[in-house]
Amino acid sequence: MTQNKTYDLVVLGSGPGGQKAAIQALKLGKRVAIVESNPDIGGNCLHDGTIPSKSFREAIMHLSGYRERSHYGQAYRVKEDITMSDLTDRTGGIERDIEQTQRSQLLRNKAEIIHGFGSFVDAHTIKVNGGDIERRLHAEYVVIATGTRPWQPGTFEFDATTILDSDGILRMNRIPKTLTVVGGGVIGCEYGSMFSALGVKVTIVEQREQILSFVDQELIEALTYNLRQQKACIITGDKVVRCCKAPDGRAVTYLESGRRFVSDKLLVSAGRVGNVEGLGLDTVGVEADPRGKVSVNQHFQTSCSNIYAVGDIIGFPALASTAMEQGRRAACHAFGLRDSTTEIPLPYGIYSIPEIGMVGATEAELRAGKVPYEYGIARFAELERGKIIGDKLGVLKLLFHRGTLQLLGVHIIGEGATELVHIGQTVMGFQGGIDYFVNAVFNYPTLSTVYKTAALDGWNKIVATEGLPDEVPFDDLELH
Repeated sequence: MTQNKTYDLVVLGSGPGGQKAAIQALKLGKRVAIVESNPDIGGNCLHDGTIPSKSFREAIMHLSGYRERSHYGQAYRVKEDITMSDLTDRTGGIERDIEQTQRSQLLRNKAEIIHGFGSFVDAHTIKVNGGDIERRLHAEYVVIATGTRPWQPGTFEFDATTILDSDGILRMNRIPKTLTVVGGGVIGCEYGSMFSALGVKVTIVEQREQILSFVDQELIEALTYNLRQQKACIITGDKVVRCCKAPDGRAVTYLESGRRFVSDKLLVSAGRVGNVEGLGLDTVGVEADPRGKVSVNQHFQTSCSNIYAVGDIIGFPALASTAMEQGRRAACHAFGLRDSTTEIPLPYGIYSIPEIGMVGATEAELRAGKVPYEYGIARFAELERGKIIGDKLGVLKLLFHRGTLQLLGVHIIGEGATELVHIGQTVMGFQGGIDYFVNAVFNYPTLSTVYKTAALDGWNKIVATEGLPDEVPFDDLELH
């Protein structure tokens, strides 16, 4: 049996990008259908990635007593014997609540949610297979928002019980005593630090010379110090060439250098691949690279002008936050809604323990660009609010132009870093400078005061060098 229906927009995938594309079109009075292959909406973000991992982290922060250890001692625990079910029961409840909220919002706005697998028949027709009914959806525009899944290198013997990817790590039936993490990127450092906070002996292996290579060096050093304080081992500059399961059931990791070691569980965080199989992209002339990445223009149009793609499937920056905005803008462009939004610097949040927030340039980037910059720094441990919450590691660094004082970068590690970074993002969005923070009054005691403290630190450096020549002629330098 075949059903035929016509829509203004059909969205493939119900993750953050797909949902926001649909909502924007619905607000414009358009007929919208969302095709989702899974029983629940929300995509990988809600069911395997962002929401579960951050909920898992919050459960760890609470039950392990991590936030209170500076006050009550390193042995402090809210629950002595923490189990995986203690942690995942919380995440499951949160997922169900969010799924119902998202579904209600879509239905309230008159979206039609169709469960089944959608593929292209032609540029304006989607075939949906699900149950006993084949549907043909005819649409003026289509948005591809099918997301990604973890990439599994062929030399790693994944078995879903011992050698795991980032989707499988939260499905373990028990907390391991030892854990090896292959990859020192965002996902690897997040899960590595989470399990380390639980007392698991964690080893992180990164083939580059440092973990989180795109993050400000000072923040990396602070995170590395904290991980090592929690007995984690960080191996950099060495490549994992093979992973397999030993006869006793443990994971064996082989490094290019010849080193090898075993652990109860192994997490492989080696990047992601786009969910493009079976979509019929070749039918409409839309190409994807070997990792399933779909190319788009500045309006998120593919090579077929009425077909858009948003979210992780188009590659960098592959964040839930950017996927939402991409979906909204794609719908705006499709239906001719003028969208003159100025480009605001993109914030990054890394939910390691402690968390990291950053926006704008790093010191390395400013040095490479020969930008005359200065920095101001403040430490949470020196703030009254920092002392109250017991954050001894937190740091905020402001990078700004020496001449104009314009804010160029904000880098934070510590409690609430992923929230605090938006204050700096806002000032940068209006091309503001550190003088705003110097003159602003912040509630007391708050962590936000860290901006004023850092700004004053930077301001005083500028004041101290006033009247000095901008450059010292080479001949005037005394060489020793």
